[in-house]
Amino acid sequence: MVGYRRYGHNEGDEPAYTQPLMVERIHATPSVRERMARRLIAEGIVDEGEAAAELTAALERLDAIRERARSRRAQRWTERREAAPAGRVPEPATVVAPARLRELNDALLALPDGFSLHPKLVGQLERRRGAIEADRPLDWGQAEGLALAALLRDGVPVRLTGQDTERGTFSQRHLALFDTRTGARYAPIEHLPSASAAVEVFNSPLSEYACLGFEYGYAVEAPEALVIWEAQYGDFINAAEVIVDQFIVAGLAKWGEASRLTLLLPHGFEGQGPEHSSARLERFLALCANGNLRVANPSTPAQYFHLLRRQGLHPVLRPLVVMTPKSVLRLPEATSRAGELSEGRFEPVLGPVGPAEPAEVRRLVLCSGKFFYDLARSDLAGRSPDVAIARIELLYPFPGREVARLLKGIPNLERVVWAQEEPRNMGALKFVLPELARLLPSGVEIETVARPERASPAEGYGAVHLTEERRLVREAFTGARARGQRTAATVVPWRSP
Repeated sequence: MVGYRRYGHNEGDEPAYTQPLMVERIHATPSVRERMARRLIAEGIVDEGEAAAELTAALERLDAIRERARSRRAQRWTERREAAPAGRVPEPATVVAPARLRELNDALLALPDGFSLHPKLVGQLERRRGAIEADRPLDWGQAEGLALAALLRDGVPVRLTGQDTERGTFSQRHLALFDTRTGARYAPIEHLPSASAAVEVFNSPLSEYACLGFEYGYAVEAPEALVIWEAQYGDFINAAEVIVDQFIVAGLAKWGEASRLTLLLPHGFEGQGPEHSSARLERFLALCANGNLRVANPSTPAQYFHLLRRQGLHPVLRPLVVMTPKSVLRLPEATSRAGELSEGRFEPVLGPVGPAEPAEVRRLVLCSGKFFYDLARSDLAGRSPDVAIARIELLYPFPGREVARLLKGIPNLERVVWAQEEPRNMGALKFVLPELARLLPSGVEIETVARPERASPAEGYGAVHLTEERRLVREAFTGARARGQRTAATVVPWRSP
């Protein structure tokens, strides 16, 4: 077989500029179609008229396909415009009644007779049963399973794939179980008695570019489905940046293509080094414009539950990027009760946590995701009577109304602090600061607390990580740096205009 390019790399290219002899030889060489036609004519299988007619028919088929594609694209643009609601869209109801939660929870824990469960899972799954029946704390994996099961009951198809996704990278999910004697796989969510839509849950290869490209195409062609792809660690999304930039971020603007595609990207600085800390939140926020994405950093299982339900039910289709937790998955403070799934909704802003009386607050620390727990668990939280902490759970579209309402409810506010664990050139800092500056009451200043600007996301040593984290927490509460020590954070006043 001899392979060659008959034409240039685009319609305006002239390959003879650099390869004149090769191009001359190619032009003198009959094409594969011409060779085959001559052979068939010589063997008496077809005549010249039939060969020409086959060529004409093939070109007409290609023309028809092109016109169908153009028509479909125009129709999609029209549908998107007609479906685009004017003004603020009412939030979908994401609550699930207590009785329904119990029903779904039981179904997610049901196993075939004789199924031999791994001994280490027995206690974990029994705790999930008690979390609903006895109103005990439920974990992230359980909240997620209930959210997906409830969507299936509502008629929303669900597709969940990724790297170690069946059990979860951090052994937190366990939607698929395996018999310890036979190795047989059983996924209770695939056998829900009340499901009215299809579900797919399985692991994908460690090939982010290929897998995310497939899931994007699937999500666009099945807009009614909640298609979720999870990275083993959020950092690994960098291997699929082409799909993110060319399609997920810009597909709506370029082709009118929208979807519910959801990315779960484990993110958080926990001393695991630079390759397992950052999902590059700053990069997604830099790509946000014209309402093209949703970017969230939920901090409780209930928030995550309502966020997934919202994504599956929202009338406006947009991809969702979720910074998901790692160590927080098992943090006792980061649990929810079943009642929180049966009332309320996803809240773009949570808080404030601190003094009982808003009038006592002088310093408001705003943060997002896992860093809230580093702040809330600090001894300084109990020794700072004028400091409150609030969480921004939805970063884009930025919840300006909710933040403005929060600020308005603190009458004696003097300073707002944006605190993050990421370096200053990463995380949400550069995105959030201008948004906050527009909302601040007169006379209130902004401070920022973050690691210094760095080329690498995180430290490679656990002890250094802990030292930096303690400094960040101290500066968030007090704004003060330890004397004689090189600071790991930077506090920069920003006076509101």
